[in-house]
Order: sequence, then C-alpha cells, then structure tokens
Amino acid sequence: MLGAVRRRIASGGTYSSKLWSSSQTRSAVSRPRVSSIIESEALLIQAQGPARNFCHIPFLRRSLSLRPVKELVFKCQDEASLKKWRHSFSSESGDLVDAVVPYMGESITDGTLATFLKNPGDRVEVDEAIAQIETDKVTIDVNSPEAGIIQKFVAKEGETVEPGTKIAVISKSGEGVSHVAPSEKVTEKTSTVPSPPAEEKQAPKAETAPVVEKPKVPSPPPPKRSASEPQLPPKDRERRIPMTRLRKRVATRLKDSQNTFAMLTTFNEVDMTNLMKLRSEYKDAFVEKHGVKLGLMSGFVKAAISGLQNQPIINAVIDGDDIIYRDYVDISIAVGTPKGLVVPVIRNAEKMNFAEIEKEINTLAKKANDGSISIDEMAGGTFTISNGGVYGSLLSTPIINPPQSAILGMHSIVSRPMVVGGSVVPRPMMYIALTYDHRLIDGREAVFFLRRIKDVVEDPRRLLLDI
Repeated sequence: MLGAVRRRIASGGTYSSKLWSSSQTRSAVSRPRVSSIIESEALLIQAQGPARNFCHIPFLRRSLSLRPVKELVFKCQDEASLKKWRHSFSSESGDLVDAVVPYMGESITDGTLATFLKNPGDRVEVDEAIAQIETDKVTIDVNSPEAGIIQKFVAKEGETVEPGTKIAVISKSGEGVSHVAPSEKVTEKTSTVPSPPAEEKQAPKAETAPVVEKPKVPSPPPPKRSASEPQLPPKDRERRIPMTRLRKRVATRLKDSQNTFAMLTTFNEVDMTNLMKLRSEYKDAFVEKHGVKLGLMSGFVKAAISGLQNQPIINAVIDGDDIIYRDYVDISIAVGTPKGLVVPVIRNAEKMNFAEIEKEINTLAKKANDGSISIDEMAGGTFTISNGGVYGSLLSTPIINPPQSAILGMHSIVSRPMVVGGSVVPRPMMYIALTYDHRLIDGREAVFFLRRIKDVVEDPRRLLLDI
C-alpha cells in the first residue's frame, strides 16, 4: 500500500481522498490505526505542497507502527542533516566503550572512587581493573569491558559514584587518546573563553536615592560544630587524612552496638593441652587426606556450635518485641585487614566437619586480605568469633556485631603454672571472653555456654560422644 501512496503523490492526485478509498480494503482489525495515521500524514503533505519536494518522504519507508507520524515529519532538511541526526545516536565504528561502576550488592547504593589503577593512554585488557570503588563493607574493582587504550577519565578520585556511573572512556583502536585529566581540560576550556566587552560589563547607572542608615542588627552567634566536623586546630608535625568509608562504617556500627545493647562480658580460661596434642599427632595425616592444615580455629568453631546448640538463646536475637530463634548456625569470623575489619561468614557451620571448616576459613581469609571478598560472603551471621590472640592479645572485652547477640573472644596461648592432680605444672592456657546482650541473655546461660566451650576444647572426645 505504501508503494501506491508514493505513486499517487507523484501523479499529483488528491492524496487524502484516494487514500481513504484504498484503505477501505484493509481488514477491520487494522483499519482504524492505519487509516488514521495515513490521513494525518496526508494532511501534512497537502498543507505544505507537492510531496516530492519534502524531505519527510524517506520516512515513509519506515514501519508505520514504530512511532507516531508527528514525530517523524520534520521541516525541510537535506540528506546531509538527516545523516547527522542519525549519527548522533550511534557510532559507525563503535570504537569507544564506557567503563562503568558495577553492581555492588543489594545493601550498597553508592561508593567512593578511591583510586585509579591506570592512567589515560595506558593499554588495558578485557576485565583488567582500572579503578577501585571503596564501599562501607568492601573494595570493588571497576574492570575494562574491552581491550584498548584509556582515552580519558570522566570522574575524579574521591567522588561518590553509584552503580552504572561512567568513570572512563576506552578506545579499542587507540585513536584520539587524551593524556589530559578532565579537570585540566575544563580549566583550559574556561580560560580560553573571551571576556565580554567593557560596555556589556557596565550596567547603566541609576539615580542614587538618599542613603538612609539602617539600625544595626546584632549578628547571630556562630553555629555550633557537629561531632563529625573538625574540632582540633592544626599543629606542626600532624597530618589530617579523611577516614575511609570502611573505617567510618566500622566506627558507626561499633558505636551503634554500644548504644543499643546492654553488653556484659564473662571470662574463663581453657587448658589447650589436649587440643594442641591432637593437632600435633594428626596434622600430617590431616594435610595428606584433606589438603589443608589442621588449625586451632576449627576446634573452637566446633565447640561454639556445640555451645549454641546447648544454649539456643545465645544464637537468638531481639527484633522489636519479639525474639527470633535460629535453627541454623552461621559463624562470623572477624578478620583484620590493612583496610579495616571485615567479618566473613561460614554458612551452615553445624553441618561441616573439621576439614570443611578449615578450608572455608582459609578461603574467606584469603579473599578478605586481597580485597576480593563479596558482600554476600559477609552478610548475615548468627554468632561471631574474634581471635585477638594472633596479635598477642592476652585479654579483651569484644564488642557485639549487630544484629547478633553475643561474640566469643579468643586470646593468646601462654604457659602458666597450673595445679593438676595436686601438683603445680606448666600448662598452655588461653583466656576466653563472651560478650553478650544482657537484655536477652542471662548470666546463667552465658556462663553455661562458656563452660561448654571450655569442656569441648579441653577434651575434644566429647564431640564424638556428644556429651
């Protein structure tokens, strides 16, 4: 039918009347939509003269169902301007690609552009990291989507960015590469703008009215600074460095924990003789079979699981006016990294044996230290174990990791004189501490839980016999 339309236009016939008669042969389903579109287009053509003189004819080759005709009919344009209009929406060569901030997790909406790992003009490969985004929980890499050369950066270090934000432009062919930072380009561009003539700067002077002195109003007192604003004046031999997002997040969570929970800590001491002997006797066979070393942490994780199963209230949490009891055990392991404290989670630890726990701990600790750990691997957790003994801590009072209700603190092993069978002998001893939410957990349950850990660590055979 469109071919008939073009032939009738070229013959100079009355377009709208002939189209209506030809459109009657269409089916009843498509008649209202097609005829209304053609009539509106015909009226536009009649109002502006012979159709062959107007540049909107090429659009008749388009499907009528793509867009309303009023968006497709333009004023007279030549073919060159039409090509330019099309070119602005796509690149013929497809040479330039954008590097954007990736998805960072459900609970993270933005991050700080911490640093660029590359410079404009550097060669990058596919999926090579070009920048790092620092979030409240973890550092995320921004990878190059294609191999090529970095043309320019369109974001600056320290800016807050969201998922999908463009931070760099990469040229796959390396053409048109800019070695100037975006801030420098803006400065150069603004400096070359000519200043307006002097006549335009000066506004016409109006007749001045007699000046009436207004009574002086006392200035208001200076506003008080908030706790987050700098309070200390600068001094010699001091450096002021902004806190990282991870450090600010840790500080906020720890202070919220202190303000929310009624925290109380109870202590005990554990004789490590039998667990260390078990480790020494079976370490070689354990590595040979499971491919991982047998450490002390897996023994404490198994002891904590046994204690949580005996005292379910330690594994519970307050939510409003309710208590949520969890029938699963997700153990969070506090890991100190150069960038801050992270707490990866061992999921369903109650179903794991010693080897599986050791493998999971090693995997999560490695990811935490190299910054490749994901948000999902740190989310959740029902109970936390913090081992300050690896740094030489003798005794401490750990802080609860919300929304949990308790945390176990391990400490260094020190040989101390102990009374065994009426004799004083040296024993490898460790202090353990349990900080708990006293709103939910009574001292009785807390002490029983810590005693269970002491019994299992001092005699691991209890785990086999479930006693």
